Amino acid sequence: MTAPHQPPAADLGQPAAGPGGHLAGHIRDVVDHPRPGVTFKDITPLLADPGAFADTVDILSAMCTRLGATRIAGLEARGFLLAAPVALRCGAGCVPVRKAGKLPGETFSRAYELEYGTATLEIQRDAFRPEDRVVVVDDVLATGGTAEAAIELVHSTGARVTGVVVLMELTFLPGRERLERLVKSDCVQAAIAV
Repeated sequence: MTAPHQPPAADLGQPAAGPGGHLAGHIRDVVDHPRPGVTFKDITPLLADPGAFADTVDILSAMCTRLGATRIAGLEARGFLLAAPVALRCGAGCVPVRKAGKLPGETFSRAYELEYGTATLEIQRDAFRPEDRVVVVDDVLATGGTAEAAIELVHSTGARVTGVVVLMELTFLPGRERLERLVKSDCVQAAIAV
């Protein structure tokens, strides 16, 4: 995930907060990627460390369980890496939310704005049942555009989104506020808040 260039949390004079604050050291900042002025939050070191990855899955699974998840919607692409083990741990189904043109069959689609452009997400029309309680899982909540599009897609199937769970929330960006019209603020949860 990307964000307008910001110094690492320690340089902001505040440590990473949240139940996974100890995991922040496993996330690398890549400055000026994918374009100048953007800092990419690289979770590859976290995924490569079995202990840190297991802690991440435990923390995110506990959040999803508290939110009553029957389905986990994993956002392309790094959200997939988190959503699948979280869904398995929760005993919930896992549904991929993909970029346009990647899913077979009939889909719903939603265009949205990224921090540095636009994109379109899709889900299969039959991915959810009306009685499903869906939790959207992704790696980073920044401006909220991707999560907002995913929530609207889930709603288009008739299912209900009970929460959004992310590895890291960039609190200096308005992602949480953007989602408040769709999900209660206390149902947007992050393992790490910086």
